[in-house]
Amino acid sequence: MTTFTALTTLPGKPAAEALGAAMEALHPAPTGVGVFEVEDGAGLWEVGGYFTDPPADVDLSLLAAAFGARPFAVSEVPETDWVAKVRRELSPVEAGRFFVYGSHDADKVPDGCEPLLIEAAMAFGTGHHGTTLGCLLAFERLLNEGVQPGRVADIGCGTAVLAMAAARVWPGTMLACDIDPVAVEVAAANVAANGLKGRVRCFEGAGFDHPELAGAAPFDLVFANILMGPLIDLAPDMAAATGHGSHVILSGILNEQADDVVRVYSENGFNVVQSEEIVDWTTLTLGR
Repeated sequence: MTTFTALTTLPGKPAAEALGAAMEALHPAPTGVGVFEVEDGAGLWEVGGYFTDPPADVDLSLLAAAFGARPFAVSEVPETDWVAKVRRELSPVEAGRFFVYGSHDADKVPDGCEPLLIEAAMAFGTGHHGTTLGCLLAFERLLNEGVQPGRVADIGCGTAVLAMAAARVWPGTMLACDIDPVAVEVAAANVAANGLKGRVRCFEGAGFDHPELAGAAPFDLVFANILMGPLIDLAPDMAAATGHGSHVILSGILNEQADDVVRVYSENGFNVVQSEEIVDWTTLTLGR
């Protein structure tokens, strides 16, 4: 079946969410509508709809004008077996002792590694993105330095690959939370597929607001692979949820944003242990 997409951008989350809601009332109705923050620090949001029949140009023009959005770009997406395509194109990722792979590459898992099975259909958090890879490499460096924290949290866990990496090498229970309920379901499925049920607890929550996180603090290690804005907002809570000798690994930070993140976290009692750039993205390891 051919699919049509209609995409636009506009400033501000409230306006973007309102536009997304308005798109759902179109006729023919879209099969799905998504609202996402553009990851370039410009404050823009992308709103997109998927349709089985081409949407009417006049309807899209009226919506764009009403919400101050750019004109919609409509594209035809030919029928594609996306899962098969992703599986062909995403090869396993090695990050120190960790080997991230999809089930189609199970025969490639080398001896002596710490395997992390993430289905290739779940593209974000497979280890290919510079932010996830940067976090795994930063974690590897801490391990090589002999760091052995007892309490670990993964904030904005996505696929839970980072929490699972911690569970592979340390005893205890790792806590993984995400604001997106779909991500939490994906994370829980990955935890089960890796035989880590009971070792990694996944739940929905924003930052450290969840009672389980509040009750487990202070943490010795916190992963937070999100975006610059939420990371900066999280800094005071991050300081409150960690203690002397703790480490945090932060990513989702464009290279040009790193200094701003470092400044805010320095004001909250953190110091830079390591900074690494992978393509456009910076991963920060901070200590207290």
